[in-house]
Amino acid sequence: MSTTESPRLLRPTLADVARAAGVSTATASRVLNGFPRVSPQRRKQVESAMLALGYARQRAARATTSRQTGSIALVVCEEVPRLFTDPYFPRIAAGVGRELTAVGLQLVLLTVPATDDYQEPVLRYLDGGHVDGALVVGMHGRRPLDVGWLGIPVVFGGRPVQAGRSERLSYVDADNQGGARLATQRLLDGGRQTVATIAGPQDMTAGVDRLLGYRQAVTRAGRYDDGLVVFGDFGQASGDYATSRLLSRRPDVDGIFAASDMMAVGALRALRRAGRKVPEDVAVVGFDDLPISSWTDPPLTTVRQPVEEMGARMTGELLAMIDGSPPRRCTVLDTQLVPRKSA
Repeated sequence: MSTTESPRLLRPTLADVARAAGVSTATASRVLNGFPRVSPQRRKQVESAMLALGYARQRAARATTSRQTGSIALVVCEEVPRLFTDPYFPRIAAGVGRELTAVGLQLVLLTVPATDDYQEPVLRYLDGGHVDGALVVGMHGRRPLDVGWLGIPVVFGGRPVQAGRSERLSYVDADNQGGARLATQRLLDGGRQTVATIAGPQDMTAGVDRLLGYRQAVTRAGRYDDGLVVFGDFGQASGDYATSRLLSRRPDVDGIFAASDMMAVGALRALRRAGRKVPEDVAVVGFDDLPISSWTDPPLTTVRQPVEEMGARMTGELLAMIDGSPPRRCTVLDTQLVPRKSA
């Protein structure tokens, strides 16, 4: 899969070694740390790449940490019920867990509800020597998790809300803007004249970027209309409610881009209740390519983002930073349109 990354620093990183050796960052880390579960051939590939690149192991990043705990924190900035009902988080955790298992590290799950009171205990735990690094997903801008001062490496899943600030924040994201353009263009190319969107929460960069991608596509087609934009929270119930509101004020809608598959599922339910056939009357495109998108009636056309790969890449970057490599700053993974019957 192709990626777009920030300009490479002059000093080679563990990720550079892995890429030159043709292995994952986790495999390179296993070789570097002497783990036995690496084939002789791959061990030789990694060692040769280290020699060719002049890779020097850095320990400065660990100077403030008195010991290695063997644990990594996955910090989910969502309410606990959402953690178990939104398929996005288990898929991220699967990618993270796969990489950590390969290097013999433990995963510690921390949740941060959207309240000011609960952030301090989590931040205190992260800074208390309990974990060697943290992966942060589900960041909201209403009260962003302030991790810039922590004495451990941190990698974000998705561009963090505070990415414009001066901290060197490392993150792995999907091309949300480009994916939203693909989804919207699918509807326009299908002859839909009144294309609406159920946008995601605007205190999350994924919601902002997907709305921007939609606006770019409809503006280019000369069809942008503020009245065709409604909002949800990425959940199924919000997609149902937003679609009902949309139909009541714009009954001429014949295409809907929902900024998540779960909101698209809610949209399908609302359309069925209103007597609108999909795709004959209204075409629908989602975003995520969750397993449920293949089971809906009709099967959902959607945009695939490589969620498990995001989790794996986040973990690989974090392992490299724990080893002392400087942060790569950003990695953006491609998205892909998955055509099915709904549009």
